[in-house]
Amino acid sequence: MDLGGKQIIVTGGVKGLGRAMVEKLVSRGAVVTVFDIDVAGFDSLKQELPDVQCFACDVTNYEQVSGAVEDYFASRGAPDVLINNAGILYSEPLIRITGTGLQLHDADMWERVLRTNLTSVFYMTTSVVGKMIARRTKGVVVNIGSVAAAGNPGASAYSAAKAGVHALTQAWARELGPMGIRVIAVAPGYMDTDSAHAATSETALRETIKRVPLRRLGKTEEVADAVVAVIENDFFNGKVFELDGGLTI
Repeated sequence: MDLGGKQIIVTGGVKGLGRAMVEKLVSRGAVVTVFDIDVAGFDSLKQELPDVQCFACDVTNYEQVSGAVEDYFASRGAPDVLINNAGILYSEPLIRITGTGLQLHDADMWERVLRTNLTSVFYMTTSVVGKMIARRTKGVVVNIGSVAAAGNPGASAYSAAKAGVHALTQAWARELGPMGIRVIAVAPGYMDTDSAHAATSETALRETIKRVPLRRLGKTEEVADAVVAVIENDFFNGKVFELDGGLTI
């Protein structure tokens, strides 16, 4: 797929990995729209990239997703590409032994992490793919997964959500491929982002870096490059592109 002039939706595109993707896609000539709850961040995004359209949308809320996609469709038609990037990092062990007894994983946070990282992917994809099929668009869905899908100790909810994202990628690739819609996942390893530093102790990050053959964290622009690469390659489908510096070798 040649990105020039292609209509692309990026969820969670105001900051972090999403922002890097938006910048890269715009530089390649794509017409980018951001779905995000960070309305306060829209101004800074549009100051840098004035042609980017922004929709205030909580992707964990089906009614908001459906409404935003309908509004997008009315103004721009069916998108060519959907990038499901919105998500949150969260670490908490299943059981923690404390001085006052056992502390169990927070049930509300389990629900929140699953809604934000997995359910949102289902909501966005069903809504957008319906428009692609209605317009017979041969499109692409890119899901941002994680190497944590293999099961990171201390990250039950996040690992479960990302494993679900990888499974949906494979299921949808089989379902939608005959309609000309490719579904792909890009799975970053440990990245040098504000959210990663906030969710993981610096000690843990230093220990992780020791296990990465390249001895460093990944860069947001490297994830953006990977996303562009899998979109542009028309025969890449149903696979998880792991970008982790060799951590999972």
